[in-house]
Amino acid sequence: MTLGWLSIVRLGLVQMALGAVVVLTTSTLNRLMVVELALPAVLPGLLVALHYGIQITRPNWGFLSDTGGNRTRWMIGGMGALATGGFLAAYAVTLLADSFALGMALSVLAYALIGLGVGASGTSLLALLATATAPRRRAAAATITWLMMIFGIAVTAGVVGSFLHPYSPELLLEIVGIVTGGAFLLTILATWGVERGVQAVREPDPMPFRQGLAEVWAEPRARAFTIFVFLSMTAYFMQELILEPYAGLVFAFTPGQSTSLSGAQNGGVFVGMLLVGIAATGLKLGALRTWVIAGCLGSAASLIIITVIGQTGTPLLLPATVALGLFNGVFAVAAIGSMMALAGEGRGEREGTRMGLWGAAQAVAAGFGGLVGAAAVDVLRLFTGTATAFGAVFLVEAALFAASALMAARIMERAPRGPSPTLVPGE
Repeated sequence: MTLGWLSIVRLGLVQMALGAVVVLTTSTLNRLMVVELALPAVLPGLLVALHYGIQITRPNWGFLSDTGGNRTRWMIGGMGALATGGFLAAYAVTLLADSFALGMALSVLAYALIGLGVGASGTSLLALLATATAPRRRAAAATITWLMMIFGIAVTAGVVGSFLHPYSPELLLEIVGIVTGGAFLLTILATWGVERGVQAVREPDPMPFRQGLAEVWAEPRARAFTIFVFLSMTAYFMQELILEPYAGLVFAFTPGQSTSLSGAQNGGVFVGMLLVGIAATGLKLGALRTWVIAGCLGSAASLIIITVIGQTGTPLLLPATVALGLFNGVFAVAAIGSMMALAGEGRGEREGTRMGLWGAAQAVAAGFGGLVGAAAVDVLRLFTGTATAFGAVFLVEAALFAASALMAARIMERAPRGPSPTLVPGE
């Protein structure tokens, strides 16, 4: 028995809760440290990088969910760690003004917990979706769960921002406590009985983690897709920390305008994800392979346009950024659907390990791409003009997207029917 639509939506609530907690650290707490506490922006940047780096443990969490008998307890336990880390991160911010050393020590612990929680909960959730979703529903399942995560991020950021005024440490802890506690309770309710309804609980597998991971890495399909995920996600995240500064420094956008630009980009991501869900699943238009390639090439073209208009001063940054978001969304949801389809290939009962391996590649690429993009702009601005420095990084990102499209075309077969791609044997 496979997951029904209601169960898929229930699991999407877990993704929504996950996004709601994580956005507190990447937006609200980040702003408080930089603006209210006047700390260097590199500090919250390094803490966010820490939470990405910790997610290199995703293969371990996926392996544990494969071999431990069920995945639900890892989703709930991971969300518990994430919620605890989120609250501790907020508490650490309230300590920084009085004791920087104590506040930073607690922040490091908190962001490590956040990384562990995201890895355990998110990987087990994707593994369950991969093993229990019918192939014809995988693209839609990926779309639903990621749209719900984006919804959770957007609503939480907006609501917390409106209630956190005027700011006080007590109010911050109260609001963050409500969000993190609510996310944990929602996860328990959303996952209760879902896994039991689609598959019998497996007997625990005694195989050691290193042996299980080595088995998966030895699979040509899994190894090739891991490389593709790292390459494409490095391109995806390279502009994350530099697009808004580009808008301000090159196009003289005000802080409010650059924030609106970011919102428009996320709106494009939402539409792109929705487009793939409707077209690939509802209308049966194209395999996920086709949408992955289209998303990569469209993202590359959008970045080239963003570079050119920076050199010419053409006032088209907003539509170009929306286009970038749209093609990013097309690529992202198609890639996630591909992960789910490919997770079941190879040795049986290793879906979680494969999803963990790809999740780790994605997390490392996110931290690596963002930091490399920002550092490259800083270095290039020492030797050339601002628009040229940003443009050079955008062009490198476009080249990585083009390379990702070529790799996807090479390792994924054309699927004549259905949205589930496979990899070419022997690659």
